[in-house]
Amino acid sequence: MSVQGGAIDDLRASVGLEIADEHLLRTLAGGLNDVENLLRETVHSDVKAVHDAASHLVEAGGKRFRPLFTLLAAQFGGGNSKSVITAAAAVELVHLATLYHDDVMDEATMRRGAQSVNARWDNTIAILTGDFLFAHASRLVADLGTDAARIIAETFGELVTGQMRETVGPAAGEDPVGHYLTVIAQKTGSLIATAGRFGGMMSGADPAHIDALCRFGDIIGTAFQISDDVIDIASPSDELGKSQGTDLREGVRTLPMLYALADSGTDSRLVELLSGPVTEDALVTEALGLLRESSGLERARVTLSDYASRARAELAALPASPARDACESVADYLVARTN
Repeated sequence: MSVQGGAIDDLRASVGLEIADEHLLRTLAGGLNDVENLLRETVHSDVKAVHDAASHLVEAGGKRFRPLFTLLAAQFGGGNSKSVITAAAAVELVHLATLYHDDVMDEATMRRGAQSVNARWDNTIAILTGDFLFAHASRLVADLGTDAARIIAETFGELVTGQMRETVGPAAGEDPVGHYLTVIAQKTGSLIATAGRFGGMMSGADPAHIDALCRFGDIIGTAFQISDDVIDIASPSDELGKSQGTDLREGVRTLPMLYALADSGTDSRLVELLSGPVTEDALVTEALGLLRESSGLERARVTLSDYASRARAELAALPASPARDACESVADYLVARTN
């Protein structure tokens, strides 16, 4: 496949990949192009309302990290194939479906720099569209065999359980930080782990390498969420492409907030603001300012660095290659983007 230089440049910039190997770059860019085509084909509907809502986030773009990791994982086996492309598209559809549902629960108004579906249409349309994407992801995975179907079903269970844990909150006496890390491992790490597992499986990689890719995906997925939560506090809305302080508005305590609350020296005003949802824009701005000055933000950065180190350690089980170097660069990028 012929891949334009612009696609390769976009790939380099998307998730901070440092890849010197031009063959790998072209392989990944070509694979992502195939994934994009399959995504558009899959979400197409003759019903205009369904098509418009389902294609909304597909067309909005995004980093496409999950399908990219699927393709990277496949390089430890036989490389890109029809099954690898199908698996990559399926995991991205699952991810997109969760975004539709998340935006409803968060009452978000922006997603990826565009108006969210729940804001452009309504909550019912957003929920049904998420269900539509889940259905089509399942259809794609069904073509990959019963093992793949079981794995994606288990991943659905992890995603929902993580969301339920977050919604209900920690039990009495449960460590809030431990609860938080479990939630994001289920909500984010589980699907990225499946992406790595699918890439290895569908390319015929060695079972030990598949396991290492799965573990790396789980850890790096959790690190991605910690990184995003740090950036949500440290960066302005115009750099995020979505509304800032969403978790504050919903009363969801992310790792920087939990660390700040655990510090007896934290400003009492911040403790007061974090006692429940912060709904007024002026109070959100105040809370963000106090969080930036608190110890919680720095402690979250330290935890992020620890997860990145653990992720790199998992890669030691994989053969030295440009693909392994690319995975290592993702771990480095997650730390660098928060500084």
